[in-house]
Amino acid sequence: MNVFVIGVGLIGGSLVKDIKQLYPESTIYGVDHNKNHLEQAHALGIVDEIAIFDDISKADWVILSVPVNAMLTLLPQVLDLIEEDTLVMDVGSTKAPLCKAVANHPNRKNYLAMHPIAGTEFSGPSAAINNLFVGKTNILCETEKTSPALLEKALQVFEKLGMHIRYMKPESHDKHIAYVSHLSHISSFMLGKTVIEKEKNERDIFDMAGSGFESTVRLAKSSPAMWTPIFQQNKKYVLESLNEYIQNLNQFKQLLEQENYDEVFKEMESTNKIKTILEGIKTPKK
Repeated sequence: MNVFVIGVGLIGGSLVKDIKQLYPESTIYGVDHNKNHLEQAHALGIVDEIAIFDDISKADWVILSVPVNAMLTLLPQVLDLIEEDTLVMDVGSTKAPLCKAVANHPNRKNYLAMHPIAGTEFSGPSAAINNLFVGKTNILCETEKTSPALLEKALQVFEKLGMHIRYMKPESHDKHIAYVSHLSHISSFMLGKTVIEKEKNERDIFDMAGSGFESTVRLAKSSPAMWTPIFQQNKKYVLESLNEYIQNLNQFKQLLEQENYDEVFKEMESTNKIKTILEGIKTPKK
């Protein structure tokens, strides 16, 4: 099996590492505009061969793992090159613009729109790890437009990878992911910005920052090259989530200004139920 990964960073690299583990006889080909990333991925054994875009015609599987703005251009080009039984997947954090871009492509049936909810704040080939997707949710969109035979092959692999599958419409995916992922990243970036601007002496940050700050600001280490296009493509729902978040922040600020600490307590207590929700996510029903 010839597996091509376009973009050999954290998600794409981790995915092909696991595929190689499942199918040792497969050959992993890496395609990336960053020559250093390709050479590093080859040296680390993430890819078996360094390839060019035109080599995709010999692919059995193609995984697109590039910034979502680049996917809009690359996905139709990939679909132009593939054979009849080639499966093409993307791992992007936005789905509606991409599904719309290839809605009328003659090879639309070869494409599976997916979003594995997994990752870390790190990027590049060195960030790729095995078993990243075990127990993680993989959201699939418009599966009715994917060839049933190709979809079945993909589902078999996802099961072996230990993923939990959810099916959603592209618009629903983009709306919900704006709240649980995109807003989290904006909050982390802006918390980091606030602290950096306030604490001009970096030593104070390092000396006083506890685990709470570290875990909250962790996502601020994420790649701006990846996240700026995500915010651009999902602007509608990102703004919606931001407006609601800002409203809640202002309400909390007003309670403090009014010295209404009973309500401050109630606000936090009512939000404690997030623990139960998150525990349910960690142990989804089979």
